[in-house]
Amino acid sequence: MTALRALALTCSLKKSPAPSSAELIGRELLTALTDHDVKYDGDRDVVRVVDHDIRFGVSTDEGDGDEWPQLRQRMLDADILILTTPIWMGQPASVCKLVLERLDAELSEKDGDGRPLVYGKVALVGVVGNEDGAHHVCAELFQALNDVGFTVPAAGASYWVGEAMGSVDYNDAGPKPDTTGTTTKTAAANAAHLARLLRDHRYPAT
Repeated sequence: MTALRALALTCSLKKSPAPSSAELIGRELLTALTDHDVKYDGDRDVVRVVDHDIRFGVSTDEGDGDEWPQLRQRMLDADILILTTPIWMGQPASVCKLVLERLDAELSEKDGDGRPLVYGKVALVGVVGNEDGAHHVCAELFQALNDVGFTVPAAGASYWVGEAMGSVDYNDAGPKPDTTGTTTKTAAANAAHLARLLRDHRYPAT
């Protein structure tokens, strides 16, 4: 049987090659997924969105050099989408909100049986920041991803937040707490399990 595939869209505000905690947690989720026979294509499937010319809008292609269509096709080719973001002012990063706005177009993109094209795909969320707010950010992303057709598994997020008013980033935090590592493994296991179920037993036609 064909292996499941995963893609991570990282919504850091920093362009490559600057260190990114949001990218790090995305890579950790991808690594955890490989323990469950989910494949990804190395650095190619760890996409830092800000490195690409993604236009504002709510269509599948905003034209004039918009690079979202290429990323969208890679998303459609994957079984599991990982969306990671830092927390800024208690909110998902602006880059993440841009991605959610572009995903809005999926509401009108249907297969031959009337199902949104992302039905049957699983979404995971990764959140990092130096202030509380991870649950709020996860909730915003879960709702948006589910609205357009992704399925979110039980325990479908992993997050890390540092000390309030602190200055240590996740990628500089040294040994990671067992809680984050365990949560990452659980999220990956549940996502792989759910993705296999949905691949073998599709949602009913509408």
